[in-house]
Amino acid sequence: QVQLVESGGGSVQAGGSLRLSCAVFRRTTSGICMGWFRQAPGKEREGVATMQPDGYTSYGDSMWGRFTISQDNAKNTLSLQMTSLKPDDTAMYYCAAYYPPYGVAYCTSRVESYKFWGQGTQVTVSS
Repeated sequence: QVQLVESGGGSVQAGGSLRLSCAVFRRTTSGICMGWFRQAPGKEREGVATMQPDGYTSYGDSMWGRFTISQDNAKNTLSLQMTSLKPDDTAMYYCAAYYPPYGVAYCTSRVESYKFWGQGTQVTVSS
């Protein structure tokens, strides 16, 4: 079982920055896939950034160069640094995780693969 608790959302003007944090509570040390997702009103949930157990990261198309996912293993925290924010980035942001099948190193960005979800934190970007 994994528990995820997000924090750090808020309101910012276009061009500004925010840093989201996700506290990760789990009992095992097995490799885990982690990611950030977002959902805007009336839209489907989409992948923002993912991190594999080996530290490899990937991003949604519109996030490259603006968002950075990172983790602090000592603090059991997953973070998302967001810069150059745009009004289109306005959404509820979720931290999520799943354990990949044994021997599988790749982590998908498919929403349905993630089994554990935080409660979400709202990000609002005004123009």
